[in-house]
Amino acid sequence: MDFALSPKAEDTCARMWDFMRERVFPAEKTWSDHLAVHGPHATPPVIEELKAEARGRGLWNLFLPSLSGLANVEYAAVAEITGWSPVIAPEAINCQAPDTGNMETLHLFGTDEQKARWLDPLLSGEIRSAFAMTEPEVASSDATNIATQIVRDGTDYVINGHKWWISGVADERCQVFIVMGKTDPSLPSHRQQSMVLVPRAAEGLEIKRHLPIFGYQDQHGHSEVVFRDVRVPASNLLAGEGDGFMISQARLGPGRIHHAMRAIGMAERALALMVDRAKSRVAFGQPLVEQGVVRDLIAQSRIDIDQARLLVYKTAWLIDTVGAKGARTEIAAIKVAAPAMATAVIDRAIEIFGAAGVSDDTPLAAFYAWARVLRIVDGPDAVHRRSIAREELGRVPQYVG
Repeated sequence: MDFALSPKAEDTCARMWDFMRERVFPAEKTWSDHLAVHGPHATPPVIEELKAEARGRGLWNLFLPSLSGLANVEYAAVAEITGWSPVIAPEAINCQAPDTGNMETLHLFGTDEQKARWLDPLLSGEIRSAFAMTEPEVASSDATNIATQIVRDGTDYVINGHKWWISGVADERCQVFIVMGKTDPSLPSHRQQSMVLVPRAAEGLEIKRHLPIFGYQDQHGHSEVVFRDVRVPASNLLAGEGDGFMISQARLGPGRIHHAMRAIGMAERALALMVDRAKSRVAFGQPLVEQGVVRDLIAQSRIDIDQARLLVYKTAWLIDTVGAKGARTEIAAIKVAAPAMATAVIDRAIEIFGAAGVSDDTPLAAFYAWARVLRIVDGPDAVHRRSIAREELGRVPQYVG
């Protein structure tokens, strides 16, 4: 295994750090001030300024190897850098979820017409998108449970269903939904589902509410959506009928690398804040950093971050060399390991900051909320542990003696 970055990737990371220091970090207050005045789902104008700047610096669509020339293991290093400012930086370089997964899906499975209508404006940052799978009435961690109906009616598909936690919907720039539902419940469980493209303006599509995370309203929102006799042309089908489960698996491998590395970036910023606070804060007659228990928290955080990063790099390397199918156990493992690590490190930083750590005066409270939620999105920890255990139990043991 070789995780060394190519000269191109080294240069990209250096330029990404310059962009973060010169433009992204200074924009964080501008971003939050705008939302405080205009509401949590407004679009701060500074994001378009950042996007234009990123494009000018060649920091655009880096997640897609065919466009960026970066391998997954190389983009992983960039994704970690964006995790230092996880709300602003990924969108600024057009590498924000769920758009990345949706763009990969359209890139892999879209027709020329679908790509022209939806992929091209997504790649140019003109619109945003949503992926509608999770449902309130069923345990959606088992995708075969999905109950939304997608029924063929002549030259159309008619969609009826109830979705929630659909990320990106509160942002009016979100113009297209990739909707997963059942086209034929009589088929084997993994061939019942299909995916269709649904424009935001489709008649019968109702956005009911935007759900908070630990009291935080994400700028792009996590929304509850109802589809009542929503009609779209049959040409909006992605791939073929019954391919929904296959598509959902294809889009998850690289996406989990992105999520995991951004979580590591959040943890690194939390550790940096922890160290700075420990050096500057005095209690009981000496800086906090002189307290053994504080040093222990710092040391353990460094160990945990580096362990998680190596596992993610190994997974990205496997995707690059043998494909996502050959890395399925590792993909599940990083989905468990990275958010759990980030949650623990951020929690330690909050402990060092005390009450300030749970306020909005630092990014730690928001980081903690999002890191904890990452242990649920794209399948909860328990589901991934189940997959890992199944693979492990299927191994042939190599006993010695």
